[in-house]
Amino acid sequence: MTEAQLAVPPAPTFMEALRFWFKLGFISFGGPAGQIAIMHQELVERRRWISEQRFLHALNYCMLLPGPEACQLAIYTGWLLHGLRGGLLAGLLFFLPAFFLLSALAGLYLAFGELPLVQGVFYGIKPAVVAVVLFAAWRIGSRAVRNGLLMGVSALAFVGIFFFDIGFPWIVLAAGLLGAIGGKLMPEKFSGGGGHGAAHKGYGPALIDDHTPPPAHARFSPGGLALMLGAFVAVWALAMMSIRGVPDLWHMGEFFTKAAFLTIGGAYAVLPYVYQGGVEHYGWLTGPQMMDGLALGETTPGPLIMIVTWVGYVGGVTKAVAGGSVASGLAGAAVATFFTFLPSFLFILVGGPLVEATRGELKFTAPLTAITAAVVGVILNLAAFFAWHTFWPKGSDAAPFAGPFEWLPVLIAIAAFVALWKYKADIMKVIGACAALGLLLGFLR
Repeated sequence: MTEAQLAVPPAPTFMEALRFWFKLGFISFGGPAGQIAIMHQELVERRRWISEQRFLHALNYCMLLPGPEACQLAIYTGWLLHGLRGGLLAGLLFFLPAFFLLSALAGLYLAFGELPLVQGVFYGIKPAVVAVVLFAAWRIGSRAVRNGLLMGVSALAFVGIFFFDIGFPWIVLAAGLLGAIGGKLMPEKFSGGGGHGAAHKGYGPALIDDHTPPPAHARFSPGGLALMLGAFVAVWALAMMSIRGVPDLWHMGEFFTKAAFLTIGGAYAVLPYVYQGGVEHYGWLTGPQMMDGLALGETTPGPLIMIVTWVGYVGGVTKAVAGGSVASGLAGAAVATFFTFLPSFLFILVGGPLVEATRGELKFTAPLTAITAAVVGVILNLAAFFAWHTFWPKGSDAAPFAGPFEWLPVLIAIAAFVALWKYKADIMKVIGACAALGLLLGFLR
C-alpha cells in the first residue's frame, strides 16, 4: 500500500458527506445488492470512512429488519458519521430522487398511458415483470429454502394466499410462530442463514475502524432510547392528525405504516400485501397499473419499495384527495412514501446504539428463517397473479380465462427469465429490451 493508503483518512465534513449521499440517490440502481455494492465500493474501499467489518456488522443488523436494507444501511452510516442530522439526510437523499422521478412518471402515465405508443411499450414490459418476480422467488428460495421442511412452509404459504386468499400479515404471523416452535424442537432445520459474514479484505485503516469506539452520539443510554422512541411516536401521530380530514389519505397512512413493518424478506415480499390493500381493498389502482408501476420502479434509482410512491400517486388521483390531479397525486405519493420510510429511521436511530453496544455477529432467528421461506411462496403467488393478467388480459375473477390467450407475452417472459437466470443479465437491460420489443410489435400489429 502507498503511504496515503496506510494513513487514517480525514473525517469528512458534513457537506462532503451530504454531497456523497446526494450523488448516491441518483446512482443507486440494481436493487439492494447493487446499492450495497456501490456503498461498499465508495465507503469502504475508496473513501475508507468505515471499515469492512463495521460495514458488514451494520448490514447484518439492517438485514434483520423490515424495510429496505440498503436505505437503512445509508441511514446507519450517516448516523455514525454525523449523528441524527447525518442519518436523517442520508436516508432522505437515498430515496428522494426516486420519489420525484416516479411521481413524474406516474403523472405522465395517467395522462398519456392510453396512447398506442405507450401501450406497445407496456405490452413488452409486463411479461418482463412476470420473469423478474419469478426470478426473485428463485433467488430468495435458493438461499432460504434449504430443506424439505422449509419447502413445505413455502408451499403452505402459496396455497394459503392463492387458494384461500389468506392475508399476508396472517401468513407472516403463522410462519413466525412455526419458526419459533420449530427452532426449539428441530433447530437444525431452522438454523440461521443468509446475511453477511465476517470481513476478509483490508483496504487500509478506516476512519471508523474495526476497534474504533462508538462516537458519543452512538452510545446507548436508556433515557436516550426512550426519548428517541417518543419522538418518533409523536412525529407519526402528528402526521396522522394532519391528514385526518381526508379519509383516503388517512387510510393510506394507516395502511403503509403496517406495510412498513411487513417488508421482511425484501420489497417483493410486501408486494402481495400492497396489492391486496391497494387493488382489492381500497381500489387505489388496478392490477395492470400495479404491474406497470413495478416495471418502472425496476428502472429507476432507489429501493424497489418505492413502488409505494406509484401506488400513492395513482391512488391519490383515483380518489381525488386534493382536487386537481397533480396535487392529488403528489399528496397520495407523499403520504405513502412518508409512512413507508418512517419506521426505517426509527429502527436505526433507536436500535443503532444497542447494536453498537453489543457488536458481534448477528444471525437470522428461527422465526425469520420460517418467514423468509413463507415469503418465497407468497412471491410465487404474485408471479402467478401477474402472469394471469399478462397472458389472459381480458380475464376476470368470474371468468379467469376469458378472452384469447396471449402467446407472445409467454415467449417474452421465458426469454427474460432465461436472460436473468442463466446469463445473469441486468434487470434494467432486460426490461429495456422487452420494452423495445413491445414497441416493435406494436408497430407490426
